[in-house]
Amino acid sequence: MKPEEIKPDTQLCTIIGYNAQTGDRRRYFNKILKANGLNATAIALNIKDEHFPFTMESLTNSKVTRMMIEPEFQAEAMKYCDELNERAKVRGLVGFVEVVDGKITGYNLDVDIDDLVDNPDFFDERMILAIRMMLLANRWYDAKIDMDLIPMII
Repeated sequence: MKPEEIKPDTQLCTIIGYNAQTGDRRRYFNKILKANGLNATAIALNIKDEHFPFTMESLTNSKVTRMMIEPEFQAEAMKYCDELNERAKVRGLVGFVEVVDGKITGYNLDVDIDDLVDNPDFFDERMILAIRMMLLANRWYDAKIDMDLIPMII
């Protein structure tokens, strides 16, 4: 979605990372939303290490309620979460957070990916990222989970 296509009723989420604006996470996620005809988009914010603590500490006082976290900050994000799903606890990584009632909950989707894919060893990193983004788009915006879309997304 181009900036001029964003309307007052467009649903937004955020991605943070060193190169979030140009990364595959944003590109894949937005392609999935577009393929599903959804009026939603991910807004990316490039940040540096020194900005991450302030960003996370300010999250509950912002309008952001859904945020993806690029790999470089996934381990550090753990300490800013009030709650974690079981997989985030086990892996020590938070792939995305949701803010509900002033609390930040961190999640990791690895188990969900394993449940969806028969043999994850046959999938490369880009394919796994596309599946991860599809699961997240489904969770947040009810996008279809369609494995046949993966080649088009990549």
